[in-house]
Amino acid sequence: MVEVGKNQTPSDSNNVRWESSADTMTEQPLNEPVLGYSPGSPERNSIIQEIDRQMSETIEIPCIINGEEVYTGHTIPQVIPHNHGHILANVHLAGREEMESACSAAVNAQRSWIEIGLEERCKIFEKCADLLAGDWRMRVNASTMLNQSKTVFQAEIDSACELIDFWRFNCHYARGFHDDFQPLVSPDGVVNSTDIRPLEGFVLSITPFNFTSIAGNLPSAPAIVGCTSVWKPSRNSYYSNYYLMRLMMEAGLPPGVINFLPGSGAEITEVALSNPNFAGLHFTGSTATFQGLWQEIGLALPKLNSYPRIVGETGGKDFVVAHPDCDRRGLVVALLRGAFEYQGQKCSAASRAYIPRSVWEEISDELSDEIGKIAMGDARDFTNFMNAVIDKRAFDKIAGYIQRATERESCEVFCGGGYDDTVGYFIEPTIILTEDPNSESMIEEIFGPVLTVYLYDDNEFDAILRVCDEASPYALTGSIFSTNEENIQKAFEALRFTAGNFYINDKPTGAVVAQQPFGGARASGTNDKAGGPLNLLRWISPRSVKRTLEPPHDWTYPFMQQE
Repeated sequence: MVEVGKNQTPSDSNNVRWESSADTMTEQPLNEPVLGYSPGSPERNSIIQEIDRQMSETIEIPCIINGEEVYTGHTIPQVIPHNHGHILANVHLAGREEMESACSAAVNAQRSWIEIGLEERCKIFEKCADLLAGDWRMRVNASTMLNQSKTVFQAEIDSACELIDFWRFNCHYARGFHDDFQPLVSPDGVVNSTDIRPLEGFVLSITPFNFTSIAGNLPSAPAIVGCTSVWKPSRNSYYSNYYLMRLMMEAGLPPGVINFLPGSGAEITEVALSNPNFAGLHFTGSTATFQGLWQEIGLALPKLNSYPRIVGETGGKDFVVAHPDCDRRGLVVALLRGAFEYQGQKCSAASRAYIPRSVWEEISDELSDEIGKIAMGDARDFTNFMNAVIDKRAFDKIAGYIQRATERESCEVFCGGGYDDTVGYFIEPTIILTEDPNSESMIEEIFGPVLTVYLYDDNEFDAILRVCDEASPYALTGSIFSTNEENIQKAFEALRFTAGNFYINDKPTGAVVAQQPFGGARASGTNDKAGGPLNLLRWISPRSVKRTLEPPHDWTYPFMQQE
C-alpha cells in the first residue's frame, strides 16, 4: 500500500492509494460512428422492428429509488407527439415522500461509490457506452423517435452517438485530473499533493426533453467523479429516459448512485433545495426556470452544508450573419438544416438571420423552393425531414408567434406559417421577414421551426454585427458566412461574447463531444462546456495535502534569537 503524499498521491477521497493516470489511462476514445439507416441496411431493419415492438405495448414507468422500482399510483400518460392519441407509457410520478427517499438514498450511497475508486466507476460507464453502442442502441433510438418525435438520423446522433461519446470521453477526462492538478512545487522535506474529491452531498440533475444524450449526461457526469445524483427528467421524455436508467442499471450502476424521479419540478426542487446535503445543480432547460432556481438556492444557503455548484445551459436566440461575399448555396443549406432539423427544438437552432439584400435577392426563391420540398409527418416514415413539436403547450406558443407576425406591419410570413394539431403537433417550417431588428420573433426564443430574417444594406456589415451583438440577451451559438478571411476575423472579434459556440461557414448546430464542447454565456447559461473537461471539473472539490517528512521539534524561529 502506498502512503498518502509519498511515492504516489491519492485522488479519490477516503482511498489511501490512487492509481495514477499513467497506470490506468486508456487511449483517447474515438467519436462513435454514425449509422446511416439507408434502405435495406441492417440498422434500418432493426430500428423498424424495435419501433413496431415498442408501439405494440404500453408500459408502466416507475420511480427508481435506491435501485428499487417505486409505483406511486399517481400516473400520467406519455404520448407520441406526432400521434398524440397513442399512449406509450403510464408514468408513476414522485411526490414529496419519494423525493425525500431519493435524497437520502443518494447521500447514503456516496461513501461506497467514492471508495470503489475512479477506475471502477469508469468501467461501469464505459460498459454503459458499450451497451448503447450494441444491444441497446435500437431500443434507446426507437424510444427517442417515438417519445420526442425525432427522425432516425436525429435520434442516432443524439441518443446513441452523443451519449456514447459523453460516457467515454468523460471517463477519459476524469482519468487525467489526478496528474493534471498536482502542485508544481514540493520543497525539501515536504511532499505536496492534491486529492481529487467529489462534492460532498448529492447533485440535483434537471434534464430537458430535446436531447436524450443530455438527459443521460447530466446525472452521470458528476457520478463519474464520485458524486451521486437525484435525476428529475423532463415531463416530455420520461419514456426514453427510463430506457437510459434501465441501461445504466444493467451496466452495474450501484443502487442510490442515480435516482430516477419523474414528477413535478416545483415539488422536487422544493424538497431538494431544503436538504442540507444538496451539493449542486446540473441543469438544462429554460432561462426563467434556471434563474428562479438560482434565486431559490441563494435563499436556501443558510440551511445547506456547503455552497452548491450551479451549472446550467439554458436558452438561445442563435444567429446566422451573412456577408455579401458569402457562399450562397452554403448559406441556404445552413439555414434549412440549422433552423428546421428537429423542428427547431434545439437550443442551438438558427432562429434569427441577418442577410444582405443582394444575397436575399439571389437566394430567396431557391430557399422557398427547398423548404417546399421538406416532408413532415410520422417518425416511422424515413422520407420525412421533420416531425412534430413536443406537446400542445409548445404548439400553442409557436403558433402564437406566427399568428402575431401576420398581424404586424413590420413582419411578413415569407413561407410556411401553417399548423395543425389534429393528429400530431405539426407546424410547417416558417420564415418571417421583418423590417424591425428588434421585433418579437427576432429577439425572443421560440423553440420551434421558425426563422426570422432581417435584411440589411450591403454596406452595413459592421453595423449589423453590432445589432446582432446587442439584440438578444442570449449568447449560445451563432455563425458567420463569408469567403473573405478579413470579414470573418471582423465578425469573430465583434461577436466575441455573442456565442459560446461560434461557427464559420456552417450552421450553428451540431456540436460534437470532444470537438466543440457546448455551452454559452449571458442568459444562455454558465458556459461550463458539456463534452469537455471543464464541466467535470465543476463536480470536484480538491483537497490540498501537505506531508512533512520530518516535523519540526523546536517551536521558535531564527529571528527570535538574541544578538
